[in-house]
Amino acid sequence: MSAVIEIAGLRKTFQTLRHGRRVAVDDFHMLVEAGQVHGFLGPNGSGKTTTLRALLGLVRPDHGWMHVLGVRSPEQLPEVAGRVGAIVESPQFFGNFTGHRTLRLLALAGGVPTSRVDEVLERVGLRDRGGERVKGYSLGMKQRLAVASALLKRPELLILDEPANGLDPAGIREMRDLTRSLAEAGVTVLLSSHILAEIQLICDHVTIVSRGRRVAYGPVHEVLAGFDEHQWQVRVADLDQAAELLGRAGLSVTGNPDHLVVTGVVDPEVISRTLGEQGLWVRELVPLRPDLESVFLELTGDHEHVAVPRQVDGAPAYDGVIDLDARDSREVDA
Repeated sequence: MSAVIEIAGLRKTFQTLRHGRRVAVDDFHMLVEAGQVHGFLGPNGSGKTTTLRALLGLVRPDHGWMHVLGVRSPEQLPEVAGRVGAIVESPQFFGNFTGHRTLRLLALAGGVPTSRVDEVLERVGLRDRGGERVKGYSLGMKQRLAVASALLKRPELLILDEPANGLDPAGIREMRDLTRSLAEAGVTVLLSSHILAEIQLICDHVTIVSRGRRVAYGPVHEVLAGFDEHQWQVRVADLDQAAELLGRAGLSVTGNPDHLVVTGVVDPEVISRTLGEQGLWVRELVPLRPDLESVFLELTGDHEHVAVPRQVDGAPAYDGVIDLDARDSREVDA
């Protein structure tokens, strides 16, 4: 697959009145390949929006380089602007315009056939509400309108910053289905969201950023696997006896009121055999696998150094999970 977004050594600082110079993005790297639905995650203030704004030429970085659809950004961005759709931060519209008129004006300004307006309103579930004024829209409806505006140009790359903001559960599911359908149609999607369960369902790759630096990158299943402690929840009739037997067998066991947690066991047969040989039969044996939320919280916790999972042998730091203190010597003036 070819790279759709490449960012290397990106650094951006801002001058603040209270704290002086603040580093928003520090030596940041990202790689998004064609056809991916790529999740971009980080706490508030971690540098996600600043990164997206720099990528789209809305702010000028201090150092680093960026490529979008094969051209350097921001210098050559106008060459591919017609192939990129984006929502960054909260969308703003003229309240007295209808949704249909808003999109029609955007279509005319962008050289897009106005027939496309009804198509995108239909796609985001607003066709029946397109004749209403935007000031009467709920926050979720405004988000849908913003997504519709990003789809007007039939983009090859779609960048969505918190597209599910303000949506109810049904709307979130519709947004998930829309994202999947776009990916199936060949659109590359870069998706920033705080709804981590949705990211885990939708995205095939993920980049996690904390304090302006990348702390994890890769296929979602590989990032999760790096935090898998091979834990199992065990329920038996006699928990104390089971804990003693498993401990005697050299297994790490943690007791709970109604179950045991056994850690570091790849093959659960070890647990069932150890107990079964002593006439203690397992009622429940369930794997405890990390989810994206638990990994996210561990990587972005409020501590000086972040615990980083193991890397695949031979994989360079740029293509795997990296340490917060790792530095790349490449810094190019933008």
